[in-house]
Amino acid sequence: MAGRAANEIEIKLRIDDVAALKRKLNALGARLLHRVHESNTVFDIARHRLRKTGQLLRLRIESGAGFRDGSPRSTSRAVLTYKHPVRRHPGTRYKIRKEVELSVGDPAALGQIFMSLGLQPSFRYEKYRTTYGLPNLQPVLVELDETPIGVFLELEGAPRSIDRASRLLGFTPDDYLVSSYATLYFQFCRRHRIPATDMLFARVKSAKKSR
Repeated sequence: MAGRAANEIEIKLRIDDVAALKRKLNALGARLLHRVHESNTVFDIARHRLRKTGQLLRLRIESGAGFRDGSPRSTSRAVLTYKHPVRRHPGTRYKIRKEVELSVGDPAALGQIFMSLGLQPSFRYEKYRTTYGLPNLQPVLVELDETPIGVFLELEGAPRSIDRASRLLGFTPDDYLVSSYATLYFQFCRRHRIPATDMLFARVKSAKKSR
């Protein structure tokens, strides 16, 4: 397992017009890097003590295609991520937290180990993520997420890079979101009066139909 630790600085933007956003990305010279389906499982201990203290332990399985010279190449991987509590800075408009991430060779075995140690799956969510490179806006990571509750753009990098990228894409700091997908999902369920279980495409679609 190879791991890395880093400070994550990011924001989300809600996207209502995906086609318009893609036109803006193309105008900025965006390069398609890869598109994957993510299956995420969040693990927690008794009484959701990790969540209640702002921590996150997540096992992610990705499958999709990377692009080199315009040609797709099949790719898949599993990643374990631990996120420290969000750093609360007065007046900040970014989500800032330390994370440790490593590649996993056998995610099923790791899940069994977690459950043997008392960690249980507490929340599952999925999304399709398309990652773009913006040569003129480095260092900023641009990720378009198609989720069961809508489409979002994540920008990750230095604060000035995030602000510049969002401005060029037609957004302002008032548009920034710093909530997790779990929080956004639970808010969505309350608004639509559907059960808040796992954030899966089929489950959300079925719940909305049965209202």
